[in-house]
Amino acid sequence: MRKALKAAFPATIPVMLGYISVGLAFGLLMVKTGHNFLWAIFMSITVYAGSMQFIAINLLTNGVGLIEIALMTLFVNVRHVFYGLSFIDKFKDMGKKKTYMIFSLTDETYSLICSLKAPVGVDNNLFLFSIALLNQMYWIIGSIIGAIAGSLITFNTQGIDFAMTALFVVIFIEQWFTYKTHIPVLIGIVATLLSLMIFGSDNMILPSMIFITAILLVFEKKIDKKEYEKREEAMNNEF
Repeated sequence: MRKALKAAFPATIPVMLGYISVGLAFGLLMVKTGHNFLWAIFMSITVYAGSMQFIAINLLTNGVGLIEIALMTLFVNVRHVFYGLSFIDKFKDMGKKKTYMIFSLTDETYSLICSLKAPVGVDNNLFLFSIALLNQMYWIIGSIIGAIAGSLITFNTQGIDFAMTALFVVIFIEQWFTYKTHIPVLIGIVATLLSLMIFGSDNMILPSMIFITAILLVFEKKIDKKEYEKREEAMNNEF
């Protein structure tokens, strides 16, 4: 496990920088809306839902019922259904760790697990588990710092929830430079823009995810072949 954590840590540094910052923003907002700082920490441990945690602050503050909260959570995080479908084979041999891998599958963890494989000599299941575990630890640490700071310091928190949007932009840029072929990214952009124009900003998430998943499934082999060819070409150019 120690070897897996050591191998996973460098890969999670970009997420660490983002999660500590965004987690800090969440902890601040949680406290500034009148909740005890312990609730911010508890939610990051048991809920760990990224953008939904920010939405939950307003829901809890306004006294929204549990059924409404559950439905809102489903709609906001419905994309995770598609994430899970792509990992059925990857997670099937993880034993007891499988439950945690499902729970901890955030957008950023999904991105890393899709693009990384364990180094030689490191168990791949432990490597993937370490990525998921480290990422949640970063979020919890950020939440603790933000919650404690919010309890001790008084300042204007307007606009701080933009930190989540900024994190998505950083992850997008990182993926753009990581992969040699940009076909999946372009598919995502086009499908999202079409969904936005057809369904509007309030209803675009589910249709866009369906479009993206369907297109990627159809062209999966061609995309993989293109990525392999570009990597081979890059390696040949280096030599």
